[in-house]
Amino acid sequence: MSHLLSIEPLTKEAFAPFGTVIEADPASMRIINGGNTERFHALAEADVVGADARVVINLFRGEPRTFPYALGMMERHPLGSQSFSPLEDQPWLAVVAEDEGGRPGRPRVFLASGRQGVNYGRNVWHHPLMAIGTVSNFLVVDRAGPGNNLEEFFYEAPFIIPDPLPTENIR
Repeated sequence: MSHLLSIEPLTKEAFAPFGTVIEADPASMRIINGGNTERFHALAEADVVGADARVVINLFRGEPRTFPYALGMMERHPLGSQSFSPLEDQPWLAVVAEDEGGRPGRPRVFLASGRQGVNYGRNVWHHPLMAIGTVSNFLVVDRAGPGNNLEEFFYEAPFIIPDPLPTENIR
């Protein structure tokens, strides 16, 4: 048996229980470099645990998923936050779930524009990168260092994500 998930637009308010939406925010904008650059300052903060831990910057190249997609697992990183920022203007999905006694609850699916990133909070259940439509590159900031920073959970029955591109699937 599977469970159909709805797709929500990615907004700061809706995503707040899971982390931070990373997008240009006029309230944080500063003019720098002699007036030639707009800096959108401190849009999210990396959160890492451990004396030998460090923050690293990665490039992830995601193959597009095929829809409808059977979502059968979630993961979380107990020792550090993890951010995903698209490098092309391509929409993508951020899938998260609240913790329910050490396991993820029902997933929520957010449709992010190609100009929105997210910073998943430390220990937040989420699905691995979900590019849609085309191969997409992401700048990923997360934790490196000693310790097990990955937990995975596999659902007994998959949740189904419909095709996110037709507008009738977005509520």
